[in-house]
Amino acid sequence: MNGVRRRTVLAAVGGTAVAGGAATGTARAEEPPGATASEPKAADATAPGASGRSPHEARVRALLGRMTVEEKLGQLQQLTWAGNTGPGGGQTEAAEEAARKGRLGSVLNIYGAKYTNALQRIAVDESRLGIPLLFGLDVIHGFWTTFPIPLAQGASFDPAVAGRDAEVSAKEARSNGVHWTFSPMMDVTHEPRWGRIAEGNGEDPYLTAAFATAKTRAYQGTDLAAKDRLAACAKHFVAYGGAEGGRDYNTVDVSEARLRNQYLGPFRAAVKAGIATVMASFNTISGVPAHGNTHTLTEILKREWDFDGFVVSDYTGVQEMIAHGFAADGADAARLALNAGVDMEMVSTNLVDHGKRLLKSGKISAERLDDAVARVLRLKFRLDLFDHPYVDEDTAVDKPGRAARSAARETAARCMVLLRNEKSALPLSTSARSLAVVGPFGDSTDLLGTWAGPWGETFPAVTVLDAVKDAVPEAEVTYAKGVDAGGEDTGGIAKAVAAAKAAEATVVVVGEASALSGEASARADISLPGRQEKLIEAIADSGAPFVVVLVNGRPLTIGGWLESAPAVLEAWHPGLEGGHAIADVLFGKVNPGGKLPVSFPRAVGQIPVYYNHENTGRPYDPDNKYTSKYLDLPNGPQFAFGYGLSYTTFDIGEPRLSVRRIAADALRAGDTVDVAVAVRNTGRRTGDEVVQLYLRDPVASIVQPVRRLCGFRRVTLGAGKSTTVRFRLSAEELGFWTHAPEGDFVVEKGEIRLYAGNSSQAKGEHTLTIT
Repeated sequence: MNGVRRRTVLAAVGGTAVAGGAATGTARAEEPPGATASEPKAADATAPGASGRSPHEARVRALLGRMTVEEKLGQLQQLTWAGNTGPGGGQTEAAEEAARKGRLGSVLNIYGAKYTNALQRIAVDESRLGIPLLFGLDVIHGFWTTFPIPLAQGASFDPAVAGRDAEVSAKEARSNGVHWTFSPMMDVTHEPRWGRIAEGNGEDPYLTAAFATAKTRAYQGTDLAAKDRLAACAKHFVAYGGAEGGRDYNTVDVSEARLRNQYLGPFRAAVKAGIATVMASFNTISGVPAHGNTHTLTEILKREWDFDGFVVSDYTGVQEMIAHGFAADGADAARLALNAGVDMEMVSTNLVDHGKRLLKSGKISAERLDDAVARVLRLKFRLDLFDHPYVDEDTAVDKPGRAARSAARETAARCMVLLRNEKSALPLSTSARSLAVVGPFGDSTDLLGTWAGPWGETFPAVTVLDAVKDAVPEAEVTYAKGVDAGGEDTGGIAKAVAAAKAAEATVVVVGEASALSGEASARADISLPGRQEKLIEAIADSGAPFVVVLVNGRPLTIGGWLESAPAVLEAWHPGLEGGHAIADVLFGKVNPGGKLPVSFPRAVGQIPVYYNHENTGRPYDPDNKYTSKYLDLPNGPQFAFGYGLSYTTFDIGEPRLSVRRIAADALRAGDTVDVAVAVRNTGRRTGDEVVQLYLRDPVASIVQPVRRLCGFRRVTLGAGKSTTVRFRLSAEELGFWTHAPEGDFVVEKGEIRLYAGNSSQAKGEHTLTIT
């Protein structure tokens, strides 16, 4: 066994949050998000929460004592708004009437100071108790100012990017009467076919946890009563990213260990960061719908983690337990959801419709009902809605400001990943006299991505063509579409080729329409849609110098044309200032430093392909047929997790440890291991590098991934400059969860192999021995 011995299981006292709960945006990760979790409590389902800690508890209890059963059930109801027609609009009548009766807790999809104030006045002035409404909205990556999609933000390997998005979004949305965003999404996934991969941060729980923490803290700040902050919502709880076949809403079958080690970590990190709410997911979890799953919603979230916020269903998620085959009817769905831990029902009305009869029959308890209502009321008090229910219509932000646009531009450029750059094809020269922009997205405003909101049409993205013209005002810049984004007509390719031949360099902008990613947007074929590959091939065959820019919401299979492209820039769906950000990178104003937060497959048939997989009993061996591989594909992804090039080069040294040996008991008691990694810019340009630290536990009581991320830091270095990046590893990074349903985190004796580099294929290695 090469000196590695079977390891003794040492259970961490009280448990530790799932591995992957931390990431370093600073030199040292002193307190990773996702740190030690409390031991599961012996309380019943109504006990968890902030009842003993909330400064508003006296007011909450006094209000509960005055409420009727109907009013309590109403606080657990969220209805949707049909549009900005103001109160009295035909499809909003139900929400307006329920608010007037004091039987409505929340409304989603309403925004605008004028509209939210008008509906709020009905609830406050006309209902018996005057309880204000909570207004929620899917502010996913921007309000007026659209930032890059979350998957792109993950590519920055800089959680501050998510923080800038959240701060700008919160200020804009709160001024327009929105109190609550259904974000961040922290669904780890290995499925690029799944459209909602665009909404998360990729395939790694450690990276996702870091972004979940940063975005939560930025949305909420230190005081939710502040007029520039939003209550955040961790979604989707839990394992939604494991949907079979990448089909939205589909089944997830997952072991307890996989649930805890892969999916729960980002949520635990968000809870530790103080997230206000959690949203249940559409999927089943090993046969039990998430909306009726007592194990995840109550045993883990509310008892083990002591979550003091409330759980909201997803859109009609309670009702959908009937279609799942789990609930017999609406009354049964209401019973199952409330008893499992759902506190507010979105859109469907089962709790309001059947709650009183369920209470009378004893199928739900008064204690559980009061617990759910109290959780909702606490958030309303924290948001200061009882004392200040309205927003100032005169000061509402009504468009993207200059500073917000600047932040969107800077972050978009920071998220881009240089996939290929043969013979330094990039950056392009700003002294070029003629340039061509071709492709269906070259002069398109469809760069905002999924969940850009109805305001996306009001504030369209800057196009690549306009941005190139701005970047090189003295050059003659021509444009030819070539092909439609998804069409089969190739008649325009000849014009595009002619434009390329006449120019000193050509930028080919191809990708996916925003509508092809996001919710309900799974794709079985994730290559470039339509005839876009034919366009690239024709430009390549012409001999004209060119580079390719990809705008997309998921990893794509790009093997067919990759070798013919001198340079490929992954720009994702970059948001409002996307065109300018792309030009900033193309012309070298910004040196790309992003890394892939998800593996790019070679072919759809290879999916799932991800870096943190487990070994088989017959690991890949190119010289042995009887090992785990495909006959018709090279092993591994087209581009690995963590991969990304720069206009300069870097050298990353081996990890150096503060100790070579450490006792498991010492780790359990809080001791840590410091890891230092030297990095030097060996090129001629200032640039960014992401130093990445991975570990492998080669012998364990439960088979561990071949590698998993345990630290990262993005640094900027001038030409020839160097620095040392330091990481701190604790029991959390060095241990793992077992299959015990009550939560059993272990640190085992034996060797841990540490790898440092600039991707998941890092070479620098050192061994730590746990005794």
